Amino acid sequence: MHYYFLSLSYHGSNYAGFQIQDNVMTIQGELARVMAIYLKQPIDLTGSSRTDAGVHAKVNYFHFQSENELDARMVYNLNAMLPKDISVTGLFKVGQSAHSRFDALSRSYGYYLFNKKDPFLQDRAWFYPYPLDIGHLGEMSSVLLGQHDFTSFAKKNSQVHTHMCSISTSEWVLNDGLLKYTVEGNRFLRGMVRGLVGTMINFARQKRSVDEFIEVLRVKDNTKADFTAPAHGLFLENIRFPYSLTSSEY
Repeated sequence: MHYYFLSLSYHGSNYAGFQIQDNVMTIQGELARVMAIYLKQPIDLTGSSRTDAGVHAKVNYFHFQSENELDARMVYNLNAMLPKDISVTGLFKVGQSAHSRFDALSRSYGYYLFNKKDPFLQDRAWFYPYPLDIGHLGEMSSVLLGQHDFTSFAKKNSQVHTHMCSISTSEWVLNDGLLKYTVEGNRFLRGMVRGLVGTMINFARQKRSVDEFIEVLRVKDNTKADFTAPAHGLFLENIRFPYSLTSSEY
């Protein structure tokens, strides 16, 4: 048996999320469909990070096993068969124990906003034509660094054993009219990044204090957060693994 990681990128607008579901199009479902055709057998794919409906990824990973040894031709052939909004970007041979979810060291997300109408950004960023204090956004984002209980920023029915997450990067940057929030952590909860973005944007618009934002985090009550940031502004941007796992690319 041979063991592999497969990396891919996708524009998520046409999909009901990453994880396979009945009767709807998903990223995993489309990839499993074409891999079964190419390899002439069903393939069990395990994903690294789930993304919600409409969310994009510059990179995500699956792991799987195959009775046959595979090579770079598979990347080319899968891309010829996949829809235009999903692209396989790499194939990596790994050891039997490698796991695309549990071996990840960290994940990073980017959320994008723009304030002037731009047809080239309308499906990849949140159009928000209102003034925002970038310094105030930065002050709120900085309090998220370190380890915290993010219950307030997780959607209901998040089936996890803990809401504790460790955040190593949390910052807002404005560049040529495009506002970006970058956050990196060891793990993320369902809806967490959009909850953070929506709440910070809401607080900045209303000029509510950093202390009030800290209180939302402290009370562990997700009715205090704002989850209205649209999905199409969110990108899964990177997943870090131990170097050896993704060093043997074809």
